[in-house]
Amino acid sequence: MKVTTEHNERIAKMTFASVYPHYVTKVEKKGRTKAELNQVITWLTGYDTLRLQEFIDEKATFATFFQNANLNPKAHLIKGVICGYRIEEIENPLTQQVRYLDKLIDELAKGRKMEKILRF
Repeated sequence: MKVTTEHNERIAKMTFASVYPHYVTKVEKKGRTKAELNQVITWLTGYDTLRLQEFIDEKATFATFFQNANLNPKAHLIKGVICGYRIEEIENPLTQQVRYLDKLIDELAKGRKMEKILRF
């Protein structure tokens, strides 16, 4: 599936605050915790829990959220299909980063071991 310019723009304008509660619900439904979710997000972005809350309070867009993120050097190891898109083939860096996050959260919700999710 090809990622369109409109799709990239929609993702860039989406707020982290609007999606985060859905992440929490998704992982908690499957028996995982908000702390584990935050650990996964922290691993990917380099942000601590306090900074994540600031992004939520500020209603920061994904563009702002990932703009100053210190992406984990192992992020390129996140592969697979998410929402019909093969992550490693996504050309737009922001869209790819958001899909990295989606994939990690899917892995957490599916019960994957934290060592595997964090690519140890």
